[in-house]
Order: sequence, then C-alpha cells, then structure tokens
Amino acid sequence: MAIHIKAPAFPESIADGEVVTWHKSAGDSVQRDELLVEIETDKVVMEVVAPEDGILVTIEVSEGETIASEALLATLEPGEVTAAQSSAVPASDDQADAADTEVLAGPAVRQLLAEHKLDPTSISGSGKGGRIIKEDVLKVVATKVAKQAAEVPSNLVMPVIDTPTSERVEKRVPMTRMRARIAERLLEASQQTAMLTTFNEVNMAPVMALRSQYKEQFEKTHNGTRLGFMGFFVKACCEALKRFPAVNASIDGNDVVYHGYQDIGVAVSTADGLVVPVLREADFMSIADVEAAIHDLGLKARDKKLTIEEMTGGTFTLSNGGVFGSLLSTPILNPPQTGILGMHTIQDRPVAVDGQVLIRPMMYLALSYDHRLIDGKTAVQFLMTVKNLIEDPARILLQL
Repeated sequence: MAIHIKAPAFPESIADGEVVTWHKSAGDSVQRDELLVEIETDKVVMEVVAPEDGILVTIEVSEGETIASEALLATLEPGEVTAAQSSAVPASDDQADAADTEVLAGPAVRQLLAEHKLDPTSISGSGKGGRIIKEDVLKVVATKVAKQAAEVPSNLVMPVIDTPTSERVEKRVPMTRMRARIAERLLEASQQTAMLTTFNEVNMAPVMALRSQYKEQFEKTHNGTRLGFMGFFVKACCEALKRFPAVNASIDGNDVVYHGYQDIGVAVSTADGLVVPVLREADFMSIADVEAAIHDLGLKARDKKLTIEEMTGGTFTLSNGGVFGSLLSTPILNPPQTGILGMHTIQDRPVAVDGQVLIRPMMYLALSYDHRLIDGKTAVQFLMTVKNLIEDPARILLQL
C-alpha cells in the first residue's frame, strides 16, 4: 500500500512554506530516513525524509511551489530496495531524447549560447536547480577569449574585440522567504517601537585573564567545550534581568507581560540571514552549558537544522557584531522583546585608571530598548550592572 508523504505541521506563526529542493526524483529508490525534499518557511528550512525503504512513485509538488501545512508532497511504494532498483525507472526513448535536448536555461540565455556556439551540456549552471544563467555563459566566453589570446603569436596585432565581459551586468533574484521575513520584522521593529540605544564600555581585561588562566583546564573538564566570552555575558545578562524585570518583559497590546524566567536569544549569522536561536532557562545553565549550547546551535544554524521550537520565544537577545570587527552599532529590537544587547570588537584603548592613563582591552556595549516600557534610568542601570559583572567576574558566581 502506497504511503502518502506530507509536509510537516507548521506552527500557527507560519502560514505556508516553499518547496526549495527535491533530492530525489520520481522512480528513485529511497532508504528509510533518507532526505527527500527541503521546505523553506519564514523561519527555518525543514527537511522531509523517507518514512520507509521503497520507491518514490510520484512527486505531487514542484520546486518553487508554495504549500500549506501537511500538504501532500509525494507517494512512496514501500518495500525492500534491491540493487536493480537503485536507479530511477527507465524512461522511454522519446523521453530520453527529450531529456538530452532539454536545456535548463531561459530564452535570452539560449540565444546567447547560440550566438557564441557553446554546448550547454558543457556549462555548469549556478542557478536554481542547475539552471544556466547569463553570468555562467559570460564566464565561459571570457575564458574562451582569454585562451584564444594566449595562443596567438606575440608579433601579431590583436584586434579589439567587444566581448560580453565589458557589459554592466546586473542580476535580479527574488528574496528568499527567510530574508523577506527578516526584512519584515526589522521594519516592524523600527516602525512599531519607540527604540532608543544607550552605550557604555567595559574593560575586558579581567575576563580575558580568567579565560587565559583556565581555558585549557576548562576544555578538558567539559569534554572539549571552549571557554569564550558569550558564557560570561549570558550569565551577566541573566543576573541583570532579574534586577530589572522590565528589560525582560514584552508588550502585548495594552498589557505588559513580565517573564519570571530568562530565555536568552543569541543572534547567529548564516548564509541565508540572521537567525536567533534561544537558550531556554539560561539562568539555570552553567557557563559551560551556555558555551556548549551556543556552539551546537551555531552548527545547526549553519547546516539549516534549527527547529521552530529552537527559534521561537526568547525574552532578551544578545548580538555579537564584534566577531566581524564591528566597533560600534545600534542593534535593532527583536519584537516583542523590549531589549537587546550589542557586543562589539575588543580593542586596546587608553583609559584613566586611578589617575593614570593605561592601555586596556575595551569593548563598547550598546543596549537598544523600547522606550514605551523602559525608561532611560532603567536602561542605564541595567547596562551598568552588566558592565560591573563583566569587569569583576566573581560577582557573577556570587550574585553580587
């Protein structure tokens, strides 16, 4: 009996998804848990795997189509897969001939191929689904012209050739669903909140000294987990959020929701855009737990393995632009949260210490907050609390 393969059930916050890539074709043999198709939603890329061994009989939706929650994707005929079934169902002679002559390219690209007498099968397409785009053809043409020029004797005068490489090339591509959703939320944060940013700087020397002293022992004790700076900042923010609950709150209509827990979002940059996985109950996590969790979430984000549950919620966010060299920035709120802390690059700067000018490794901190709920005094006190805890890390352990 054929098995209906359906899309995952989307949460209420996700209306639909887009079929991005089929990794199997109709007639292919599949094994249990083998990846069949990827579906991109506003937040994550979901993977659908084969529930059983068998043959993928039909594919009901094509790449690029928009689907609803639990939509029918394909049908699978279960059964043991033999060596003879390891390839797709053979096509007819007419189908094979059509496949051989088919070119994955638009009309303009086909014309360009014909003008330069290029074989499309020799060109690797970089477009969606292996489609050949204009830039692919232009690269081949440029390479061909350069090769011809190299083969001409130097005593011959080469004529000026007006090649396509002199064109002012533009490329227009649609936004991915995730990038469009990110843009929508950033615009929403700018237009629907009274966002303000306050700044301070922190002396990172104490934390750096502590890290230098214990990093090797820390890594051995905690099974390879490396001691970074994020663990200190997450724990410092948890302590500061307890003292200033408004920064840990959210606005829901005319109501203020105060959260009695600290779920800290950590902004992670990926090829598809910025995502914010959440550390649940971060207050009860050790620094080692925080560092290990951030590392795992970062790998999942890179490999597009984050789940909806790992990206929803969050009461406060940390964004570390310093890893890219940012000296100072104004982070944008992650609604409905009312606060986000921006960390920046550590730079040696002259500072006054006990009447002397000394060089210290300093980091600018930026707290963006929703002024509708948080007053300037509260924001500054919160930021000063984080600063004091980082400059004296023992306070984090002693909760002072």
